[in-house]
Amino acid sequence: MTPDICVVGTGPGALTVATTAALFGVSVVLVAPPATDGAEQPLTGSSACVALAAAAQRLSALREAGRFGLSLGEPQLDAAQLRGHAERLADALALNGSAERLAALGIVQLRDEPHFLNRHTLAAGEHRIRARRFVIALGAQPAAPSVPGLAELPLLTLETLMAAPRWPERLLVLGGEPAGVEIAQAMRRLGSEVVLILPEGLLPQEDPEACDLIRRALLRDGVVLHEGRGLLRAESARHRPRLVLAPREENAAETAVEGTHLLVASGRKPRLAGLDLDLAGIRADDSGIPVDRGLRTANRRIFAIGDCARIAGAPPCGHAGEHHAGLVVRNALFRLPVNATRAALPRLTLSQPELASLGLSEAEARRQGTIGVLRWPYAENARARAEGRSEGLIKVVTDRRGRILGVTIVGAQAGELIGLWSLAVRQRLNVRDVADLALPAPTLSEISKRAALSVHTPLASRPGLRRLIGFLRRFG
Repeated sequence: MTPDICVVGTGPGALTVATTAALFGVSVVLVAPPATDGAEQPLTGSSACVALAAAAQRLSALREAGRFGLSLGEPQLDAAQLRGHAERLADALALNGSAERLAALGIVQLRDEPHFLNRHTLAAGEHRIRARRFVIALGAQPAAPSVPGLAELPLLTLETLMAAPRWPERLLVLGGEPAGVEIAQAMRRLGSEVVLILPEGLLPQEDPEACDLIRRALLRDGVVLHEGRGLLRAESARHRPRLVLAPREENAAETAVEGTHLLVASGRKPRLAGLDLDLAGIRADDSGIPVDRGLRTANRRIFAIGDCARIAGAPPCGHAGEHHAGLVVRNALFRLPVNATRAALPRLTLSQPELASLGLSEAEARRQGTIGVLRWPYAENARARAEGRSEGLIKVVTDRRGRILGVTIVGAQAGELIGLWSLAVRQRLNVRDVADLALPAPTLSEISKRAALSVHTPLASRPGLRRLIGFLRRFG
């Protein structure tokens, strides 16, 4: 087989490359590794997180209805119906990658384990593919930390949580990354006791001030937190998982936490096993395949995107695959130069309140020189107060000239509000450009405008401007 492009993978990034290229009349072969158990598993970790977070948000809204004069009974959870909702969500999203749609676009799909034979040829079962360009988009899989005894315990992952035969009564969640925080809070609001173990701290990639608001929300919901404590070992007690944590201070006793279920959300590793990348002239390690700013590997005919790619100078982002796919299509089809490190990709944690961010944090920006920090609280927004969602803030970090370096939003619909700032950073706008925007009112989007307008606050105290205004007043 000699297509123009051969895509290896099954996720959103792989489908975006394959379908976009096919729409432009390019011949495409999509190699999708079969499921590990021989059957399709449509329920992904992303679908589970989104479904659980949405259910927890609805349940919380019902419980708070009394604040608006509404009298409702205590809501009840039907775990089977929630699982069905998550599966329907996954099925609907999977339609984009259905065999019928791919065939209609002229994409040849192969379901076999892929591996490279040399720098120019990929094998998939009995097929041999010599493509002009290859794109590796295999994503990542859960990776349990190296802790004595952990591998011997029955572990849940984001993909298997919803399929657990018994709803977790007391869930231990290991990991302080966004998915772990999302699952911990959602499961607590849905009725489970939850213990969240955070050896590296809570959301270490995010702004500490924003993390404090998330921490308060978790504690208010009843999630038990163990932060910054190493995991010594894992063991089984009465057929239940038990984690032994390092003491808080020297000469103190160890702490053991026990639960009915254990979910590991502490990290993921690229799915690269069996690809024989060395035969293709590509080096890789546990962190992924090194690529340049154009997402090319050491073999210039082969690209790597998403979670399986490691880009020097670009921070990791769990949802970069589709953005990378667009860059690869531009480069492979139209020979346009691309730079994967230029765009500040937004990050989102689906907690309540939500936390969204992009670019540099305040601490990172200060290490680069003099900065400005603009902020505005949700409590000053009429829509937020009317809806009872006044907890939160926006923080905008700029350089001395007002160029936007980074933004952090923690509060209701933070994931929606960050889109405006993503565009501003992409277009290299000044924060004063955002301040000049006309936005609808009353909306939460006014929070962004008010934060941007605060760039003018120091002007009010300048004596020269005050004298100028006084002079102009003489003319009426």
